[in-house]
This record gives sequence, structure tokens and C-alpha cells, in this order.
Amino acid sequence: MRIGILRGFRHTRMVKKLRHEAELFKAALLAGVDYAEGRKAVQFEPTDSASAKALYVYRLLVHDKVIAPMPEDQVSEKTVRHRLATWYAHQLPAGHPLLK
Repeated sequence: MRIGILRGFRHTRMVKKLRHEAELFKAALLAGVDYAEGRKAVQFEPTDSASAKALYVYRLLVHDKVIAPMPEDQVSEKTVRHRLATWYAHQLPAGHPLLK
């Protein structure tokens, strides 16, 4: 997180919570795995963890300039999950049930 000093108070840049973030992340992970495998960049094994897949998909999307990179000190499982969920939410049409 970005920390700064403003009139003697420390403040952090807060991440906007998505209403259906868990469901969006699951869908984003499936879409990201399909994207990576369709690009022939990787072949995931059934034993690969969701966090390993998420990190790989995040780094691939950054490499392909599909999403903007986060500062390396902010990359964690929680922030990667949120970034992928946000990326997927922007792909959905307006009025989709996961956006309500």
C-alpha cells in the first residue's frame, strides 16, 4: 500500500471492495487460465494451486499489457485476486448479475 503523510496523519490508499469479489475472482481465474492456455504460454496441471495460477495469469496479463502492473511490494495473493476480479468485472456487459 502507498503510505503518505498528510497533516500529521498516515493514510493508505484503500482498495474498493467489489460486491461479488469471490465469484468474480473464480470467473476471472477460469478466463485467465483459458487465455494463458489458448495463447500456449502455459499448460496448467490439475495439482496447481489457485494462488499459483492467479499469480501466473496476473503476470501474463501485465506482460501482454492487458492490465497495468502494481508496484512489486504490493503484489500479494489478496491484491492479485482483487486485480483479476476487477479486470474480469470490466469485461462483463452492463447489467450483469455479478456487477449488481
